[in-house]
Amino acid sequence: MKLTVNGHSTYISTGGKKPSIDNQAIIFLPGSGQSHLTFVLQTRFFAFEGYDVYAPDFPGHGLSKGNPLETIEEMADWVARLMAQCNLKSAIIVGHSQGCLVAMSLAHKYPDLAEKLILIAGALQIKVNDYLLDKSNSSLPLAIAMMTEWGHGRQGHFFAASQPGHSLLGIGRELMMANSQDALPADLLACNQFDATNIAAEIEVPVLCILAQDDKMTPVKLGIKMSDTFKNSTCVTIAQSGHMLPIEKPDDVNSSIQKFLN
Repeated sequence: MKLTVNGHSTYISTGGKKPSIDNQAIIFLPGSGQSHLTFVLQTRFFAFEGYDVYAPDFPGHGLSKGNPLETIEEMADWVARLMAQCNLKSAIIVGHSQGCLVAMSLAHKYPDLAEKLILIAGALQIKVNDYLLDKSNSSLPLAIAMMTEWGHGRQGHFFAASQPGHSLLGIGRELMMANSQDALPADLLACNQFDATNIAAEIEVPVLCILAQDDKMTPVKLGIKMSDTFKNSTCVTIAQSGHMLPIEKPDDVNSSIQKFLN
């Protein structure tokens, strides 16, 4: 579905079902240079499990218009406005990578909006090396190729996806190239400047951290440190997967989320 948020057309995937407002709501927030397509195997699953699903494209990403947002805090404010547009008083917030930072910022700034947090392949800080930052501005296809290479585990590189017929590297490249050219550099810079260490310790809601054993971008040890910072958290590590957990291991991710919510 499409809404107007901050004056710009905004696309929100609902998993193939129209939200009813009567069901429990789940919001999925993607990582740097990603879109609602990161969660395509989660949104449909949970929509047909009876949840109201919202997977928005941030401005300048996917099918949403407008300029990319420049800070994690601005992204959290934007999600709060989107929730108001959707008449959502609260929701379960699911974030992947950068989306974890946005989810933590949202839960800290707007504690009434977040019922639970589910943080996938995240960390309290997601530092980006200078070379990748530079190439995201000067050579976008190269930056996307590097992130796709680093972001997938061994099975993704050998076309051994858990879902038959998928080329994970191909999906990653096409997904990221569909954004505006300013989206990835804005996202990476926003991640580089944000530190959730202090705010995470103040978050009261239950948190599930889903980590990838072979994650090269947010290594497991950083995810465990993140989990340990919260007052009320559960941590799950999924084997044989890289950073792109929602696409690489969708069944494991879905079952982990479902168990946590139940």
